[in-house]
Amino acid sequence: MEWRGRRESSNIEDQRGSGGGFGGGGGGMRIPIRAGGGGIGLLIILGILWIGFGINPMSVIGMDDGTSSSQTQTAQRGPGVDGTADETDNFIAVVLGDTEDVWNRRFQDMGRQYRDPTLVLFTDRVSSACGNASSASGPFYCPNDQKLYLDTSFFRQLDRDLGASGDFAQAYVIAHEVGHHVQNMTGILQRTTEMRQRMSEAESNAVSVRVELQADCYAGIWAHDTQQAGYLEKGDLEEALNAASRIGDDTLQRRSQGTVVPDSFTHGTSAQRVEWFRRGATSGDMNQCDTFNGRI
Repeated sequence: MEWRGRRESSNIEDQRGSGGGFGGGGGGMRIPIRAGGGGIGLLIILGILWIGFGINPMSVIGMDDGTSSSQTQTAQRGPGVDGTADETDNFIAVVLGDTEDVWNRRFQDMGRQYRDPTLVLFTDRVSSACGNASSASGPFYCPNDQKLYLDTSFFRQLDRDLGASGDFAQAYVIAHEVGHHVQNMTGILQRTTEMRQRMSEAESNAVSVRVELQADCYAGIWAHDTQQAGYLEKGDLEEALNAASRIGDDTLQRRSQGTVVPDSFTHGTSAQRVEWFRRGATSGDMNQCDTFNGRI
């Protein structure tokens, strides 16, 4: 992705080094945490349900099959992996600024007003209006304060533990969380939260999957517009599609426990996540991101 020298968003709040609460709130993408040492480490995946706070997170253990390190040695890594801290911050600010440009224009075309979210950078743990969270929760969006939360160590884990390399894989993560903000602006999050409060856990999980897949599709919409603007480089879309595939519920469960439990899915299968991101990136049409009617 061509990002150097471009406009950077000012809607960033740096809380790194400021401490914060510790707990299990929040919601967004799942993140692997390496525990133990030597050989094949133990990875713990905490899958947080992003919308209906209060639903127990899904814990998945033992992800690393020893293939990720060899895959990432030859892959092109993004600024959040091997770059300087300043470079990573600049990259994040440019991606966030790009999402602001895309969604402000999109909402204007719909005759609506878009409010830019704030992105909070934190280390280890953070307190949000949705509760306290640790880095184990992964990047997440809180509709109560309209903020995205990101510990940039997630980028290194995405690359080294999951084999999802490249700057556009990282940009996809940010764009996915911004997709939840778009859902908040359009009222989707409020409606689905109310729905899930009246459902069984399995039914609630199924709604969560549709919410997450729509956020993937909205990330694809952003990628479409960024490509049209001429900022994508060869291989960028493939990096995002690879990242979407690596974090599917079925892939994570199969690698961690050897079995797949569909009723516990909260984000969708690898195939679904790839399909809905691709649908947004190919069509550029928000109407194509309706995950709530028909099969997904």
